[in-house]
Amino acid sequence: MNKKFALCSIAALTLIAVLILSFLSSTGQSAACLACGGDNGVVDKAPCEAFTVKIGFKNTGKSEGTWSVNIAFEGEKWTWKGTPQTLTLRPSKAKTLTWNGSVPCDASIGSMARLVVYYNDSFTPLNWWIHIVSNAELTITSSSVE
Repeated sequence: MNKKFALCSIAALTLIAVLILSFLSSTGQSAACLACGGDNGVVDKAPCEAFTVKIGFKNTGKSEGTWSVNIAFEGEKWTWKGTPQTLTLRPSKAKTLTWNGSVPCDASIGSMARLVVYYNDSFTPLNWWIHIVSNAELTITSSSVE
């Protein structure tokens, strides 16, 4: 009886593990990114390729506030800096700011840069990264055998 129970338990745990791994692969997210929680991830981009960053902000204070907000992607091999924006919010109000940019054309393949938000005299690194991939693609256009 105990052997049957143990075998059934192992089979059930194996089935659960397979279902979880199947779900993760179908969503296109890695287990590491899911463990981080919240908004995060790695985005593949080629050199010179455009990107858009949207960040939601909320005034959690008790009075109206105004902030100078900017973003940057910072890495060992390349960086990109956005254009500063002014954000004014009443208490409990929220707004989303958007930045459009492009990866530097001289960014090294395989390099990464992390998104950092700057506001007033503070900054917050976010769990968003741009990973530089090659935009070269090989296609066979002809062949012959003699």
